Amino acid sequence: MNASPDVLAVHADANPDKVAVIVDASGGATPSTTTFAELNAMVNKVAHGLAAGGATAGERLVWCGPNSLEVLVTLHAARKLGLVAVPLSYRFNAEEMAYVVDNSDATIVVADAEQAPLLASARDEMQKVRTFVAYGGPAPEGFVGWESLIADRPVAEPTGEVNASEAGAQMIYTSGTTGKPKGALRTRTDRAIVFALLTELGLGQPDDVHLTTGPLYHSGPLAFASMSHTLGNPVVVLRKFDPAAWLRLVREHRVTNTFSAPTQLKRIVSLPGDVLATADMSSMRCLIANAAPVPYSLKCEVIEKLGDGFLFEVYGSTELGVDTVLRPEDQLRKPGSCGKPYGGIEVRIVKDDGSVGGAGEAGELFVRTGLAMDGYHKTSEQLTELDDETQWKSVGDVAYVDDEGYVHICDRKKDMIISGGVNIYPAEIEAVLYAHPQVLDAAVFGIPDDEWGEAVHAIVQPKLGETIEIESLTIFATERLAGYKRPRTWELRAELPRTDSGKLLKRVLRDEHWKGRDSRV
Repeated sequence: MNASPDVLAVHADANPDKVAVIVDASGGATPSTTTFAELNAMVNKVAHGLAAGGATAGERLVWCGPNSLEVLVTLHAARKLGLVAVPLSYRFNAEEMAYVVDNSDATIVVADAEQAPLLASARDEMQKVRTFVAYGGPAPEGFVGWESLIADRPVAEPTGEVNASEAGAQMIYTSGTTGKPKGALRTRTDRAIVFALLTELGLGQPDDVHLTTGPLYHSGPLAFASMSHTLGNPVVVLRKFDPAAWLRLVREHRVTNTFSAPTQLKRIVSLPGDVLATADMSSMRCLIANAAPVPYSLKCEVIEKLGDGFLFEVYGSTELGVDTVLRPEDQLRKPGSCGKPYGGIEVRIVKDDGSVGGAGEAGELFVRTGLAMDGYHKTSEQLTELDDETQWKSVGDVAYVDDEGYVHICDRKKDMIISGGVNIYPAEIEAVLYAHPQVLDAAVFGIPDDEWGEAVHAIVQPKLGETIEIESLTIFATERLAGYKRPRTWELRAELPRTDSGKLLKRVLRDEHWKGRDSRV
């Protein structure tokens, strides 16, 4: 038996008729309204169905699909069974999906009917999977349909030994220097820091209503949607982001909080005037911006067009959680800052010579926090740590702390691209381009893009005596990469700059595109 009652069961008992999930009809979703009692019953049926298929605590469950009621149900069911939930981007191609499923050692895959055929096409590469489940439409051959999974299952709480401190464990895939995704495993978290974050953001009010702005397979949107249910508050589900629908949902459901990337905010404030005139943001108390640096001009536009007093910016990562918070009153007062640490989290700036940076001195940003992941799954590659203190970890960002203790991110030490709030890793794309029979060398990096923040740009060096057509490169990349990873612009060069040791001087190439800009991200 579980050591303590499950949090969803507690809310279902205390407030059975309170609305837990509202699914909007936009984006092709089937609209629905589900109470906490109904949600808990559905979760228990799914948990019993998965357990009947052999699911046991500690196993990995991969889930894949746009935001939906079924995604939330699956997450709750995984927690009740003690499974490690592994989000999988529905924007991946079949090869990319199969890699994550196999590398995670998943034994269960739960997928939206839109993505199920793609997963089915790569089943031979996912030999460890015991159970495939499809929801929201016809199930491909070899998949169990959602209705079949829950048919005749009991609504009673599932039983079994689940470590309460590890319930809700997740492994979110991010990429490293090899270009292959790696799973950031987190089995526990510091509840005191989480409580401090809630206090900092003003979350946890009885009338809170959360709206899913971004896709739940990203760590930020997933964390704050999950937190809403933990607090016993409703989640309004937007299947796929649409700015006009977003405005309408905030108004109709009196939304109080959400989590958004800057690109989504740009699309909202860029709506026509007559659409913006329909906005009613009076209920909004906490709009969290993250996933990429938020331009000062965008903050000004959000405040001008949507209102003031609710915009928060946070800095964090999949690996280290939320590390700093910039409050609404500081948004325009502290341009370029992502806020201050909270709840006992500490930051340290380490300069290239190993010394600790003083106020205004830039260096690598190290963080000490109880929200750090356990580690990366099945790889020797781990976060950078200080030699003398392993609790201090870095994801490779360069920053400085001003004289008031506010953190300012200067640049990214690694070459990761953030486009539309999505992390894109050049090494992965370069590895694909190297496979082209006429390519000798390749460099991929982000260049300025007014809408997306950064766009993927590729420079290719042909093999001696070979001629490459850009069209052939585009086709080659299209067949092997998810849409958002494909280069938007290309260049052909006779030679790429490298050091004597063979290291690609990517910064030299990037500087050609970022000259005259204060930020390089």
